[in-house]
Amino acid sequence: MNSIAAASAISLPLSFYRTSKLHTKKLKGGFKVFAIFGEEEGLVEKKNTWGTLFNVEEPRTRILQSKGKFLDVNQALEVARFDLQYCDWRARQDLLMIMVLHEKVVDVLNPLARDYKSIGTVKKELAELQEDLAQAHKQVHISEARVSTALDKLAFMEQLVNDKLLLDRNSIDADRTSLSPSTSSTSEVTVKKTLPRKRLNISGPVQQYHPLMKNFWYPVAFTADLKVDTMMPIDCFEEPWVLFRGKDGQPGCVQNTCAHRACPLHLGSVNEGRIQCPYHGWEYSTDGKCEKMPSTQMRNVTIRSLPCFEQDGMIWIWPGDDPPAATLPSLQPPSGFVIHAEIVMDLPVEHGLLLDNLLDLAHAPFTHTSTFAKGWSVPSLVKFLTPASGMEGYWDPYPIDMEFRPPCIVLSTIGISKPGTLEGQSARQCSTHLHQLHVCLPSSRNKTRLLYRMSLDFAPLLKYIPLMHLVWRYFAEKVLNEDLRLVLGQQDRMNNGANIWNLPVSYDKLGVRYRMWREAVENGVKELPFSKST
Repeated sequence: MNSIAAASAISLPLSFYRTSKLHTKKLKGGFKVFAIFGEEEGLVEKKNTWGTLFNVEEPRTRILQSKGKFLDVNQALEVARFDLQYCDWRARQDLLMIMVLHEKVVDVLNPLARDYKSIGTVKKELAELQEDLAQAHKQVHISEARVSTALDKLAFMEQLVNDKLLLDRNSIDADRTSLSPSTSSTSEVTVKKTLPRKRLNISGPVQQYHPLMKNFWYPVAFTADLKVDTMMPIDCFEEPWVLFRGKDGQPGCVQNTCAHRACPLHLGSVNEGRIQCPYHGWEYSTDGKCEKMPSTQMRNVTIRSLPCFEQDGMIWIWPGDDPPAATLPSLQPPSGFVIHAEIVMDLPVEHGLLLDNLLDLAHAPFTHTSTFAKGWSVPSLVKFLTPASGMEGYWDPYPIDMEFRPPCIVLSTIGISKPGTLEGQSARQCSTHLHQLHVCLPSSRNKTRLLYRMSLDFAPLLKYIPLMHLVWRYFAEKVLNEDLRLVLGQQDRMNNGANIWNLPVSYDKLGVRYRMWREAVENGVKELPFSKST
């Protein structure tokens, strides 16, 4: 697409020649462009320097005849490459058409042409040319989308090739080590031994969370929910905490247990930026220091506090023992989106099981039959296309982009024409979108605090309809309840020894990557898998 943009930029000065005409000749396999520059002495034919951009052979003549055939991985990769070359060839033709139409506009506006054309004729021609230009520009945007899709498919095919080569190499190494010297010297038949795929074993009662899982920034509340002089109790990794705002208005997070008699602090009140215990009135600041002890001599007492910051409309805490990371991840909706709903729910399920569910879209036409997936057809094949490293990509054939962002965040952008109706082949091809943020905070081994934020890039007035937030909450809870009954059933089976990841298939890719990432964190691996830096 860089060549297309360059050609567009180079084509602009054509309109500044005093008299110029652009002639195109369609030749076998492509286009050649010649510019004729007229002077009083005569015409000189000159080949333009950027004409070679359009002298590209049409790739369809070289495409493999693969219809109705089974292709191996390398042949499929060649087909994907031909698709990309065709999209590039198609885009060059669209750009050439725009350049020709621009030259026609120059001809219409030429002072010599106005001598014998009426104003009405010129206006009519300009209107027709504007329509042609609009169509041509639209075709370029479609070509860009085709190229982008082809690039995604090419990356997917290259990943398959790399996986196949790696599997073959591992198989050969296994053959060499498994054969004894006498057997390898006398046998004429190559014994192929396929290495077993590493299996996930997520079974048995949920174990206590590993301390290394705490060394991340966790969003725990929405900014709008934490008012001045109010408190918000939360559980994180099976420990009780309480949020409140200090004298400066900044949020703080302290242990939800008074140092005196272990009374829950959230039962008290906030007094001048300090949280006051309801038992004997001891008051604590946001750093956990006890600053007031009524009816007794003041002592040096401090309760635990956590690093706490406010960003992107959310309250973040760092529950780990390691020094906090210098920056917080951004969870702002994409540009052009407006936040319509922020919902918090406590769910009786382990947070990893909920993440598994949110990272899976293939279940939608079977589970969400009375909500957003009502009427969806069941595709013959569902794929999640993603780079070899990373935990983001898009669902095929659904127009939905999705990302897992450590440690417990799922972001998704759904392309829709109107709520509940799908259109297009990718989210970028759709005219309107729904953006979702799910945060699955591990409250305890069998409890998750879910933070849900919903944003739209259309219908901004919906935000100002009275009680609209109740409608969004009702719909969110209805969708979640469709999932929850299944996930609770999984949790029950898992606690009794069943492996919930017994047979992963192709559309489980993102969930499997999350589980591999989490396993690497708990094992203390320095270079975490699927990170963008690798």
